[in-house]
Amino acid sequence: MYSSLQLTIKYLKYYFSASNGKGHGIHSPFVFEFIKHVLNDTRHYAIYDSAEGMRKQLLKEEAYIEVEDFGAGSVLLKNRRRKIKDIAASSLKPKKYSRLLFRMVQYYKAAHVLELGTSLGITTAYLASADNEPEVTTMEGSENIAAIAQQNFAGLDLENIKIITGDFEQVLAPYLQTASVDLAFLDGNHRKQPTLQYFEQLLKRSHNDTIIVLDDIHWSREMEEAWEAVKGHSAVTLSIDLFFIGIVFLRKEFKVKQHFTVRF
Repeated sequence: MYSSLQLTIKYLKYYFSASNGKGHGIHSPFVFEFIKHVLNDTRHYAIYDSAEGMRKQLLKEEAYIEVEDFGAGSVLLKNRRRKIKDIAASSLKPKKYSRLLFRMVQYYKAAHVLELGTSLGITTAYLASADNEPEVTTMEGSENIAAIAQQNFAGLDLENIKIITGDFEQVLAPYLQTASVDLAFLDGNHRKQPTLQYFEQLLKRSHNDTIIVLDDIHWSREMEEAWEAVKGHSAVTLSIDLFFIGIVFLRKEFKVKQHFTVRF
């Protein structure tokens, strides 16, 4: 991964070169609508309080668990035996982005949502809390982490989540044999080839309105290369770079491929 200094420099370049987050100068009506109604939706939803309350509990949890890690691994945590509060501090997506994912599911009415990388389930809870009550499937490599996530879903009274435990290399393909995907969030492996492999697998079960979100697209050189490959894929007609996440759309009505870097 890039060092903290490298990431800071990259972020500053992004920040000062990106379109402002108000939609000024954006000539795509679709992207302008996304910025206005999704990115800048300032309404306060009930899940914001309940999910963040759960996050606060996890950040105080002193218990240890054994963790299996099939991805690129935690930046901060190298031991298999880890405190839950340390996992929460290093692995949970910040509320800003979890809330954005919730609003995307809500606004675009995604009925079938797939998440690769459950962690402790906070982002999953956001994804599952849209008004349209989506069917959410989330995949987690570590059985012990998945067990805690399951407890958190129960604590938040979320019954529309199915969690699948195992190596994505083994569990994703069987799931996709019968699944349809309206929105997918890839947050489980920060290496180039697996990311591109999962993306290609998802495309086979996607449709015109499917949205695919990649996490940590500037985390490392590998992830930047993966993001560039995804952006350039023939199936992708529109992409949005928010620095910490990248969003791609597959809509065939967009005849010319477009890419936007937007400040968030």
